[in-house]
Amino acid sequence: MPDLSQIVKAYDVRGEVPDQWDESLAELFGAAFAEVVGATAVVIGHDMRPSSPGLARAFARGVAGRGADVTEIGLCSTDQLYYASGALDLPGAMFTASHNPAQYNGIKMCRAGAAPVGQDSGLDEIRALVEGWLADGRPAPADRPGTIDQRDVLTDYAAHLRSLVALESIRPLRVVVDAGNGMGGHTVPTVFDGLPIQLDPMYFELDGTFPNHEANPLDPANIVDLQARVRETGADVGLAFDGDADRCFVVDERGEPVSPSAVTALVAARELAKDPGATVIHNLITSWSVPEVVRENGGQPVRTRVGHSFIKAEMARTGAIFGGEHSAHYYFRDFWNADTGMLAALHVLSALGHQEKPLSQLVAAYDRYPASGEINSRVADQAGRAAAVRAAYADRSGVTLDELDGLTVTADDWWFNLRASNTEPLLRLNIEARDTATVDKIRDEVLAIVRA
Repeated sequence: MPDLSQIVKAYDVRGEVPDQWDESLAELFGAAFAEVVGATAVVIGHDMRPSSPGLARAFARGVAGRGADVTEIGLCSTDQLYYASGALDLPGAMFTASHNPAQYNGIKMCRAGAAPVGQDSGLDEIRALVEGWLADGRPAPADRPGTIDQRDVLTDYAAHLRSLVALESIRPLRVVVDAGNGMGGHTVPTVFDGLPIQLDPMYFELDGTFPNHEANPLDPANIVDLQARVRETGADVGLAFDGDADRCFVVDERGEPVSPSAVTALVAARELAKDPGATVIHNLITSWSVPEVVRENGGQPVRTRVGHSFIKAEMARTGAIFGGEHSAHYYFRDFWNADTGMLAALHVLSALGHQEKPLSQLVAAYDRYPASGEINSRVADQAGRAAAVRAAYADRSGVTLDELDGLTVTADDWWFNLRASNTEPLLRLNIEARDTATVDKIRDEVLAIVRA
């Protein structure tokens, strides 16, 4: 029997295909999803991975077998699936493993209106149902199976995003986009169509084997080509999307990375101009600059743990207008509280195009402190290494510790967070300080313990 504990994560299903899960298991997940969310109809989409169409269709059979109708939107980005869930007011499932290697696949599930399904909001019940059926036999078929039909929502998705940002009057911009052979190659041409943008596309061919580089723009190795193209062509900005195109990473006109925290602060200021006094969510790994900018613009910052299901739940609870994560996930109240890197990219283009300064100068006000970026360490005993770090700082004078998500240690002039990956055997370290020397010092201290 498959070990579901290996593939059911905190806020999605993810694992190797076919070693950890396959179409037979996907069908059971579909049946369980329909039952847990009480669906009469479900919308399903998938990315460009070789295993995605088969897994998505198997999931659809499981849903239909429980008597719920299925609308398949086919190839799409994750935020396009969230758009369909919101616009059609249907529960949804997206087949993708985001930035993971080609042999992986997964399911991101949501209730109607793109409301998250995570461990505390239905995923545990879905897992329990599937485990029960694996042990005792498949679920009995419904009296009337649901129907399965197809619908294209790409044009409507693009129109909705463009309705939320003023772009028609921007100055002409030269924009390089690296889609990483992922779903950005599917969505960008339609979203950018007709705008005063000279698009320079890189790796737009949909290919789930990722022949050019991994579709994870947070890894500096994967934006080298983008940086070079921006410098070579004199482009105004470069954008890189991950595999399912729900995250967007930005480089400036010099080819230098713009931190997701700076993008979060920039977009937060723009959104607060529309709704003064609103709440903005930021996870605990974003820069000090984010809550500073939110307060400076009259907003209320709220700190939360990492992960889309947690962010979305907090946005719904607080009525927040916007939320941002260090991993380049950006969430919008106007987008059913869901994350859309494309909408964040449009905000950056609008901010850039409505004034004459280059992007590096525009974002300088939002990029205030040196940071390490995410440093990953592959360790066999994540809990043990994290406990050793906690012990090393527990009695240090002038620091505070909290465990909202992993371990965060904060001093007057620096902080770090150490947390276990939800999807890989890694400990992730992020550090920020008021000067680079302190970042380096704390980095060396912590890694010496983590990697001992």
